[in-house]
Amino acid sequence: MKLQMAIDTVDSKKALELVEKVHDVVDIVEVGTPMVILEGQVAVRALRAKYPDLTILSDTKIMDGGSLEAEYACQAGADIVTVLAAAPDPTIKGAMETAHRYGRKIMVDMINVPDVISRAKELDTFGVDYICVHTAVDVQSTGKTPLEELEETVAVVKNAKVAVAGGINLKTVGAVKNIGPEIVIVGGGLTGSANPRETALALQKVIKA
Repeated sequence: MKLQMAIDTVDSKKALELVEKVHDVVDIVEVGTPMVILEGQVAVRALRAKYPDLTILSDTKIMDGGSLEAEYACQAGADIVTVLAAAPDPTIKGAMETAHRYGRKIMVDMINVPDVISRAKELDTFGVDYICVHTAVDVQSTGKTPLEELEETVAVVKNAKVAVAGGINLKTVGAVKNIGPEIVIVGGGLTGSANPRETALALQKVIKA
């Protein structure tokens, strides 16, 4: 099980400062969608230049122009690129084919998909690398968590690996670990902590136990 740190609400300069503290204790660093909207792939390029061996995810959340937008992220140095499960199938397949051509991976984000299980089964036949169960930040305030959908998705996905995101922190990561996804994505629960390095180490202690 891998720990992915999602960095959302800073610019590339602050992202570099944060990653400096944790690059050797997290498995994947995510350049979050807000950063991509703010600066494009600037942070991906900066991180790749400084950390050539770091696994970097560009959370592009592609909805259209799959091949082109995936290519932008891959050229910037992303190892993993995200596309929305709600996107048309040709968009998802185009993004996947481009990522694979570069030797990179594609993650399909299930955010706001009405029937997660049916869509996960469909996507699993495409050859995508990861399917991410995701409770949106705006939805978390209602009390919803990704745990139920995660458990259902893990049960039906046979080929892709499963990731999970949505309000996960030190208090909830144990329940996630018990379900067994490949990637646990932690955003504010890690980047917003007083000591991100100590928090990352504590999270790793749980998920790799």
